[in-house]
Formats: sequence, structure tokens, C-alpha cells
Amino acid sequence: MGWILFFDGDCAFCSAGVRRVMRLDRRKRIRFAPLQGRLSHEKGFEVHADPAGGTMVLLRESDGRVFLRSDAVVELTRALGGWWRVFLPAWIIPRFLRDAAYKCVARNRYWLSKKGDFCVLPDPEMESRILE
Repeated sequence: MGWILFFDGDCAFCSAGVRRVMRLDRRKRIRFAPLQGRLSHEKGFEVHADPAGGTMVLLRESDGRVFLRSDAVVELTRALGGWWRVFLPAWIIPRFLRDAAYKCVARNRYWLSKKGDFCVLPDPEMESRILE
């Protein structure tokens, strides 16, 4: 089973998050695509590439189910497997609370990305997991 994580390709904070997930995904089950890319456009996900409050979109390929915002973060723990599954009970937290926290980070992601050096080019292995 695989997942495709769609992310804001114009956001340094989001790109740093993608690199982090790539390192954590030891089984290499997750692939990545920018929300501004061709695949995102074909799926109709480009509408989520809003600079004011962008959203992570996670597509579970086995059944085509789409997860947005905090649902995507919780499903990502399933995709990573291992001890990350300890966060799966977060599903019991009401979505409006999870999404409020997610939106707070999303609104401030450009400010947060100014705090570090996130503009690192991907190595060839990482680049092979990024879809157009």
C-alpha cells in the first residue's frame, strides 16, 4: 500500500517537512507531489495551495481515500508505521480542535520558515520519490 503526500511546493516550511517525512519513511511507501504540480492538477487538489492557509493533502492509493489538514497528519502516522502509530488515537480528538491547531501552524508557516535554513536541494534518492 502506498500514499502520495501533496504539499505546498512554494513553502520552505512545507518542503522541510517533506524532507523530514522522507527520512522517517524507512519503508519508502510515501511519495510526494507539489500542490502546484501536474498530478495535483489532474486530481483537482491545486485548490488547496492557498498561501493564506494551505493544506496538506494525503492520498491513500489502495482505496483512493483523500485526507486533508489534521486528518492527513494522523493518517501520515499510519503510513510511517512503527512507533509513529502511537499517535493514531488522535482520531478521537474532535476534528475541529485538530484542524484549529493545524490551521494555526499553516497560517504561520512562512514566518516559521524564516527561522531556519530550509532551502536544501534534495539528494537523488529523495528526488526519485517526488512526483510531478
